[in-house]
Amino acid sequence: MALDMKFFEEMEARIPKGKVRTRFAPSPTGYMHVGNLRTALYTWLIARHAGGTFILRIEDTDQGRLVEGAVDVIYKTMAECGLTHDEGPDVGGPVGPYIQTERRGLYGKYAELLVEKGAAYYCFCEKTESDEDSGNFVKEADPCRDLTAEEVAANLAAGKPYVIRQRIPAEGTTTFHDVSFGDITVENSTLDDQVLIKRDGLPTYNFANVVDDHLMGITHVVRGSEYLSSAPKYNLLYEAFGWDIPTYVHCSPVMRDQHNKMSKRHGDPSYEDLIAKGYLTNAVLNYVALLGWSPKGEIAEKEFFTLEELVDAFDIAGISKSPAIFDIVKLDYFNANYLRAMAPEDFAKVAEPYIRQSVKNPAIDAAKVAALLQARCEKLTEIPEKVDFFDELPDYSVEFFTNKKSKTNSEISLEMLQTVTPMLELIPDWNAETIHGSLVGLAEGLNVKNATLMWPVRIAAAGKLVTPGGAVEVCHILGREETVRRLKKGIEKLQNA
Repeated sequence: MALDMKFFEEMEARIPKGKVRTRFAPSPTGYMHVGNLRTALYTWLIARHAGGTFILRIEDTDQGRLVEGAVDVIYKTMAECGLTHDEGPDVGGPVGPYIQTERRGLYGKYAELLVEKGAAYYCFCEKTESDEDSGNFVKEADPCRDLTAEEVAANLAAGKPYVIRQRIPAEGTTTFHDVSFGDITVENSTLDDQVLIKRDGLPTYNFANVVDDHLMGITHVVRGSEYLSSAPKYNLLYEAFGWDIPTYVHCSPVMRDQHNKMSKRHGDPSYEDLIAKGYLTNAVLNYVALLGWSPKGEIAEKEFFTLEELVDAFDIAGISKSPAIFDIVKLDYFNANYLRAMAPEDFAKVAEPYIRQSVKNPAIDAAKVAALLQARCEKLTEIPEKVDFFDELPDYSVEFFTNKKSKTNSEISLEMLQTVTPMLELIPDWNAETIHGSLVGLAEGLNVKNATLMWPVRIAAAGKLVTPGGAVEVCHILGREETVRRLKKGIEKLQNA
């Protein structure tokens, strides 16, 4: 049956030309893991750096693995990260639809075109999928490769179920080029006649990708290095159709250690997990950008990049073919720097929900508490435990009052508290400056180090060895009445010890 070539000509005419076009094409099969986020980021950066177009495509042909709500996770993550798309299911575009199952009518036509070109064939027999990567693969001729046109027509007329397979050349080699890995040549004898169209009429992942990437005018394809073994088949498909081959950018995996890839099964975090663990989106993006890419030239030593700076700096030549190890300690370092660099009012805004997890008392000013925390936490989730003493004085050990460096013990601490408490009850203005001046003045009058007085005051006020802020800040935020009450309780504890 002759194919309607006008259809293919019209599809070709729709393809935008002359600009860099990239796509992020996730499968809605679960959460957005770090490797997926990195692919999305690199793909977006390539387009933005070149002033090109970034496309979001949803690849949902694997219906058995779809997870409800996963598409929403994709949209939410991309929006939070600022990875805006120019074309996609929700915004449309010239080469839609952008959801693969809505394009299912296309793939069969292109598979038939390949059959007509001799680059694919109908296969009516059962065949066990070959494990090409095992090292023991031996290519066996598929008997359906050599069916005559009459035999194929008869089988189709009889309603026999079939798949359409790619016809891989029996001899010779195929060479493809990758930005990071260079030229790679494989023997065609090591490649299997992969299925292009399954018995249910849906395309396989590999075939749908090639067709969609071409019809959407994709110029750069970013994907994991696990797809390197499939790249020769992609090349053969492009060549059979007579299409331009896009620039391949294969990224090596993100590893949790020297030997294991990151995996949800092993408890490795997704993007959502990292945000829930108290990391900032900007810090996560900055760190993920450097997992397999490094800047060049004058900025080769630069670590911290805004998204806009990444757009300017990003060059695909900086992508490494070596696996990248996800180091949570390094991410902590990035996050701490981002927290410290925030404007105080912005930090207070993001910190307040965490502060209020343990500080329920509305009389405690969350912004003042946040000011103590900004330079003292690496993750937002550390905040509740650091500030819980503001709401309720914990039950602490009298041994906390003994500190060698501050030259305090129980007896000295009792003396300090008995002296300072009535003074604090009487100071005219309860502000940080007045409290500080009064405490320093008292220490001078008692002829002791500031720390000898400050240590027992802070312990009695907070009931913790380590606090964000010192005695002055803690007392100021607690207020006069609560501070005096707690100091008196400390005196009682020391007297009964």
